This record gives sequence, C-alpha cells and structure tokens, in this order.
Amino acid sequence: MPFFVYGTLRSGGRNHAVHLAGRCDGILPAVLDGAALHDGPGYPYAVPDATPGRRIVGELVTVRPGAYAGVLADLDRLEDCRADGTGLYLRRRMAVRTAAGERREAWVYLAGPAAAARLRARPALIASGDWTDR
Repeated sequence: MPFFVYGTLRSGGRNHAVHLAGRCDGILPAVLDGAALHDGPGYPYAVPDATPGRRIVGELVTVRPGAYAGVLADLDRLEDCRADGTGLYLRRRMAVRTAAGERREAWVYLAGPAAAARLRARPALIASGDWTDR
C-alpha cells in the first residue's frame, strides 16, 4: 500500500532524501480530505477534522516492492509509531484523492493521542493544509 506524505517526507523535504529517495516507484500529488494540518516543532501533524472543506495537501508515494519492508520500518521508527498507540504518530489506512481524482487507500501518519491532546490545548492550524505554504 502506498504512503500519503504531507510534511518533511514530501519530495524535496529533508526526510524524503533520507528515507524515500531512490526507493520509490512513483510519486503523485494527492489530498487527504477530512483532516487538518497543524504546525509542530519542525514538522507537521495530521488530525482528523470533519470541518467542511478541511484537507491536507501532500503526495501519494508508491515504494518499490523490494524496498517496502525497509521503508515501512524506517517510517514507523521516524514517526515514533508504536503498536500500543503511545507514540508520537499513529499509522492508519485512509482514502486519499490524487490530482487526477482517483481515490486510493494509503498509509497516513496521524498525530498520536498525546500530540493530539497538545494540539487541542494549543492549536497551530495550517489553514492552507499545505506544509510548503505555511
């Protein structure tokens, strides 16, 4: 399954160069509807948000099959995604929309419970939904 990336993992981002460059089969512009993007300490957080028109702009990244297991492990480690749900991020399967209008299932890293609670207490919404346009 591809990954929807919206922050430092996007093309040109510092974490893309480290974790994804040379390991991808394809990268397409995409949007995650029904979610909000919040500014974090040098990286963003995605949070589900039913506010009409709320969306996150990013990329749908398809990883080469031979590199997939390594990329999944690297990204889970980078995002502090833990099986017990206590990490900085949670990885969820969600539907995203490509620029061509195609709906695809992808892994999305969402703010974990502790990060989401901090955002509720002190929101830092990126109104455009685009990390590169903040």
